[in-house]
Amino acid sequence: MVDAPIGIFDSGFGGLTVARAIVDVLPNEDVIYLGDTARAPYGPRPIHEVREYTLQCLDALTQRGVKAIVIACNTGSSAALRDARERYDVPIIDVIIPAAMRAAASSRNGLVGVACTQATATSRSYNDALAASEVSLTTSVCPRFVELVEQGVTTGPEVMELAEEYLANQKAAGVDTLILGCTHYPLLSGVIGHVMGERVSLVSSAAECARAAFATLVRAGLLREQPHRAELQFFTTGDPARFEGLGRRLMGGFVRGVCQLDVG
Repeated sequence: MVDAPIGIFDSGFGGLTVARAIVDVLPNEDVIYLGDTARAPYGPRPIHEVREYTLQCLDALTQRGVKAIVIACNTGSSAALRDARERYDVPIIDVIIPAAMRAAASSRNGLVGVACTQATATSRSYNDALAASEVSLTTSVCPRFVELVEQGVTTGPEVMELAEEYLANQKAAGVDTLILGCTHYPLLSGVIGHVMGERVSLVSSAAECARAAFATLVRAGLLREQPHRAELQFFTTGDPARFEGLGRRLMGGFVRGVCQLDVG
């Protein structure tokens, strides 16, 4: 299993930020990425539907012999993490707990915020992840951020106005640490950082997930330590040409050779 690939799942394009971070941290590892763009976005969907779709996609990854699964989707993690850990016999890495732990450790005043989708907020996953810590959590639902990122819109007046609106409660609460609780949001970190100000630290769930993936593989004895030219495979349930085009626009030459996959 050491030579098997890592499977990465997201509802759409946002998980590419996680895939990029994992490739940087684990350059010898083969990766299979699956984005369920045909049914994205997951954020407005009911939790039971997100769970069903997430598990269908994870089934497709396990059928390809992956040695570990990264649920690179906060909404998918919120809905299906517990089920996934019971369902599969490979390590499951999520994006919520690593980011929550980093935020709790980084906060100086104990006031932490999370910007996320409606489904993630409804699940209270970050509240649960931080329940044992002494921090106070403020949640902001940012429904249009995912839509804009998937249109390739990451700067400009519309994004700035929405960020000011969505994050007003964070500024009022005086948070000093803000979790980007959706893997699309690191692509908006310039705007979000500007709105929140220099004194507020941003915690990327993508970067923390990559570090957690490294630690998990080490503990499981699954780390590929010998130099290896990694193979990156990209699948989408939607239009491969659109996925590759937007993926290249957002992530550069990292995304290539996208294929369509039916998981339903």
